[in-house]
Amino acid sequence: MKKVENLKYLFSPSAIAVIGASAREGSLGRATFANILFNGFKGVVYPVNLRAKSILGVKAYPSVSNIPDPIDLAVIIVPAGEVPIVMEECGRKGVKGVVVISAGFKEIGEKGRQLEERVKAITDKYGMAMIGPNCFGIINTHPDVRMNATFGRINPEMGNIAFISQSGAVGGAALEYCEAEGIGLSKFISIGNKADISENELLLYLRDDPQSRVILLYLEDLKDPKTFLQIAREITDRYQKPILAVKSGRTKEGARAASSHTGALAGSDEAYNAFFNQCGIIRLDNLNELFDCAKAFSMQPVPRNKKIAIVSNAGGIAIMATDAAIRNGLQMASFSEKTKERLKRILPPTANVQNPVDVIGDADAQRYREALKIVLEEEEVSGVIATWTPTLMEETTKIAQVIAEIAPETQKPIIGCILSLEQHREVSAIMEKAQVPNYRFPEVAAKILSILCEYGEWLNRPRTEVKIFSDVMPERVKEIIGKAHAQKETWLLEPHAYSLLQAYKIPVAPFFLVKSFSEAESASEEIGYPVVLKIVSPQIIHKFDVGGVILNINDREELKSSYEKLLKNVREKNPEAEIVGVLVQKMIKGGKEVIIGMKRDPQFGSLLMFGMGGTYVEVLRDVSFRVAPIRELSAQTMIREIKGYPILKGFRGEMPSDIEKLEETLERLSQLVSDFDEFEEIDINPFLVFEKGKGALAIDARIRLRY
Repeated sequence: MKKVENLKYLFSPSAIAVIGASAREGSLGRATFANILFNGFKGVVYPVNLRAKSILGVKAYPSVSNIPDPIDLAVIIVPAGEVPIVMEECGRKGVKGVVVISAGFKEIGEKGRQLEERVKAITDKYGMAMIGPNCFGIINTHPDVRMNATFGRINPEMGNIAFISQSGAVGGAALEYCEAEGIGLSKFISIGNKADISENELLLYLRDDPQSRVILLYLEDLKDPKTFLQIAREITDRYQKPILAVKSGRTKEGARAASSHTGALAGSDEAYNAFFNQCGIIRLDNLNELFDCAKAFSMQPVPRNKKIAIVSNAGGIAIMATDAAIRNGLQMASFSEKTKERLKRILPPTANVQNPVDVIGDADAQRYREALKIVLEEEEVSGVIATWTPTLMEETTKIAQVIAEIAPETQKPIIGCILSLEQHREVSAIMEKAQVPNYRFPEVAAKILSILCEYGEWLNRPRTEVKIFSDVMPERVKEIIGKAHAQKETWLLEPHAYSLLQAYKIPVAPFFLVKSFSEAESASEEIGYPVVLKIVSPQIIHKFDVGGVILNINDREELKSSYEKLLKNVREKNPEAEIVGVLVQKMIKGGKEVIIGMKRDPQFGSLLMFGMGGTYVEVLRDVSFRVAPIRELSAQTMIREIKGYPILKGFRGEMPSDIEKLEETLERLSQLVSDFDEFEEIDINPFLVFEKGKGALAIDARIRLRY
């Protein structure tokens, strides 16, 4: 916690030492020192350079130790090999925080990694908070500070958006974008290699920063996901500060590049999606979307639900906006008769008084004003997309003024979409002065409003906890895993997998492991026909490939011939396989096939999966993911967010499936994989779910252990 407390010295220092400051044109030392010196910093800045007497007219010192006054922040821009020496000097001087811009650490390989560990040890020794190494720098636009400790050319305007970037280049590009779009920032932090201060400490700092209303992240990996989840969830929920993120490395190739770039292990893209969902973080695809959304979140209130309205002066644009709204999960609000009557009184007979409202092409600013006000007063409406297409009537800037005047009168979000390339900057300036974001196209406006609504749903969701079941048998699981480890089994034998699932009360189709036909006969009679036979062998994972499964055996005669055929198939196709026995399992008919599973992610640990099951699951990929442990609400949403959910709910007169049993099974599997970290992969497919109230059964299960 001391390091988090020391962040105030990084962002609000009274005195800064720039170690490696230079007068040489084009050098990072000159650019960084000049940015602090000439961009309004309210404190004192000291250049440190071994040889120079002065830099840019300011007296220079050969070492930070020679500076007569206390130093809060040191910005270090020296060759990597010299950084430990400089850090020691800073520690002895009593410097509270350092920003290490210097590169040449873990991003270059093992030698750099060892150097970075030395630097980290020095920060811990003296209790200094360090950002970097290998970073672009930091900015605080607060008028009492006005510090730009970067080597970039942009000095951003003050705003209420904080931006944390793992990449210096992405951060620099983002600053350029902010300048071009007139977006102000509260804080800018390039975190580089995150050797000491990571996104977690910075989120804690920004959580309590009154200037930062919205937090943006560009990430390539996470340093400590569990801590991140706790902090981010608190910020997005209790503090109601939205966090928007771009996480690169979505593809395998991109993930490899990210790992090379950061020297860290990358998690899977599915895991990041699931993880951000559980944190309440909104994940976006690119920087353009990130800042488009940030603008809306920084200006407008969050809607209470997804029921929206559209007001336009052009039917075609209104239709495009409506299509985009529906595609993005929004709902078109239904107007009351009172609202429709009010609209009829102010609009021409040819105008549409349903939603979307078309005030038609000859509308002037007054007609648009009245229509927009009426729509905003409709109780069913939670947000409005206000679109306008320029006409020869030259009302475009007046429309922008109308929207700007109405916005402060409502607590509902208004998203502007004035389709004028020529006047875009002018109308945007008018509207954004009144805190209304303006976008060039209706598709963008609709997507932005849908994301605002998504966050509103997060804030208004029912609060649930992680359910803990007391009827489970962890000792039985330990026993099964222990025996498998002793036998060096990577994949559990199928009967052992079933027994393990049963220990956590995950329902399994009745089964017996037998070693002779007579045992198979007795088992079949006890279970009841029809039955299934499956080969059990540590060398055979995919049983169908070797003819190791025979279905729908109805009597003793079929059982005898099937038993012999099964053994013959396996001996012919895999003569080296060790046959442990044969699994006799009840043949279950009916129900709907789903898949429930888990895979281990290198960053997040146990990642739960749910989806429609069967043979084509890998092709259709209709699945959802969450990081374990999951709350009750996560189990519910995992099931409801897959495309196949209507089939489970009951399609075309079919009875609904036992969705509550699916939820319970997901929660039980979550508890199992949270209690034990020995699992690499669990695949229950198919898991048959029956009609509501009739439960579900695992029909096949594969469990792979980790060593």
